[in-house]
Amino acid sequence: MMRQQAMEQAMFASWGISLIATAGSLFFSEVMKYIPCNLCWYQRILMYPLVILLGVASARKDYSISLYALILSVIGGLISLYHYLIQKVPALHELGNACGIVPCNTDYINWFGFITIPFLALIAFTLISVLQFIVLKSGKE
Repeated sequence: MMRQQAMEQAMFASWGISLIATAGSLFFSEVMKYIPCNLCWYQRILMYPLVILLGVASARKDYSISLYALILSVIGGLISLYHYLIQKVPALHELGNACGIVPCNTDYINWFGFITIPFLALIAFTLISVLQFIVLKSGKE
């Protein structure tokens, strides 16, 4: 019973995180008028479907989707990490110039000197990955 409840909560929390991340990215682009770079688009491509997949899975208590959500979130997290490194590591900063119309090393936000949009995406993807891993492990026990 406790395992089932933990799986439900982890799935619902994953959905909530993906919803907040999606709303945040839409706020930055549609309200603040920040133009997404190419790496931002890749991260969006991986985050936006998670809102639907995790929402339906949470509502139906269908935990078989966890592996697919984990794969999407790990790939998204790796892209976010790479994007963040391009922004914050001086040796990699030049890689961001060849990223399309908007350079990937552009810091639209830089809260406290380290929180940027890719950092926020990395946190979201990491949390979703950990929660989906918990769901997968709980389902196998």
